Amino acid sequence: MRVIGSFLNGRFGLRSVSIALALVLSACSGGGEASSAPASAGGGRGGERYVLVSHAPDSDSWWNTIKNSVVDAGEDFGVAVDYRNPPNGDLADMARLIEQSAARNYAGVATSIADFSVLSKATSRVTGKGIALVTINSGTREQSKQLDAIMHIGQPEYDAGKAAGERAKAAGVTSFLCVNHYATNLASVERCKGFADALGADLRASMLDTGVDPTVVSSKVGAYLRNNPKTGAVLALGPNSAEPTLQVLKQMGLAGKIFFATFDLSPTIVQGIEDGELNFAIDQQPYLQGYLAIAALKIAHDEATRDPAVIVAKLRAHPKIQARLKQYALEPVYTADGVSSGPGFVTRERLDVIKKYAGQYR
Repeated sequence: MRVIGSFLNGRFGLRSVSIALALVLSACSGGGEASSAPASAGGGRGGERYVLVSHAPDSDSWWNTIKNSVVDAGEDFGVAVDYRNPPNGDLADMARLIEQSAARNYAGVATSIADFSVLSKATSRVTGKGIALVTINSGTREQSKQLDAIMHIGQPEYDAGKAAGERAKAAGVTSFLCVNHYATNLASVERCKGFADALGADLRASMLDTGVDPTVVSSKVGAYLRNNPKTGAVLALGPNSAEPTLQVLKQMGLAGKIFFATFDLSPTIVQGIEDGELNFAIDQQPYLQGYLAIAALKIAHDEATRDPAVIVAKLRAHPKIQARLKQYALEPVYTADGVSSGPGFVTRERLDVIKKYAGQYR
């Protein structure tokens, strides 16, 4: 198993030359573009092109799964797909990328809602030009509707956090530390809040803003646990916080002794579950967020519709989509107006397929 940590490893190695060329051309264009990596080559019927804009900094390897998913979607639907993100995670840069997507007249745009107030003006330029919009990952269905998006594909973050907290409460936990590596993202806070509410714990006293630097994460988590030795559980919000936290717990002799859960998957997290060092991971199935977003935009284009019920029905019936779901053991929850990609709880009992694809397609 391996995380696709760079374009020279894993699937993106096959495209490293074209990606490097695209980045050089982008840097030379003088357009102020934050980041650009084509996720698939070629064009579809009519030559349409799609783009997925994320809030993730380059350092966030969790998004490699979504990058891989849009590659698959491009191949399965015969379209070109770009992946764009602000290299340092700056949301003002992300807003500019969305505005550039509107200016380039993509056939469809998918984006996360990292901060509704920062991004709403940019997305209005997309929908104002009649370009189809699908939101993914961060944000809520209500926010997605306010942005005039076709649908939202993600997991309800507060509910996921609360469900995780209820599991901890059933194990006798009454206090916890939430290791928040992306505290400016409302979705991250919602995860912590749900867990806190399930336990009846004080969110402010329980949440630690660490950033993504693993050295800083380790230092802050270690200091917190030394100052609060009766902490009953640790909740991490993804590999960027879970992996350095796991190392701290090992160093302090707490791994496997303190209740430890995390959102999202990586090979290291899967191994920790297998070794009994993590109780579970909350899986939002990120592959679905990228793949189904592009699939929904393609269906909207081909069927000339923005009706989510029509698009969801097509998603459920499409043979290529169903083949991908079966291949990676993915289970979306379809609703009348969208798709929920999670939460699912990964424990020791269901690791085989997940372990095989962790960090790449799971």
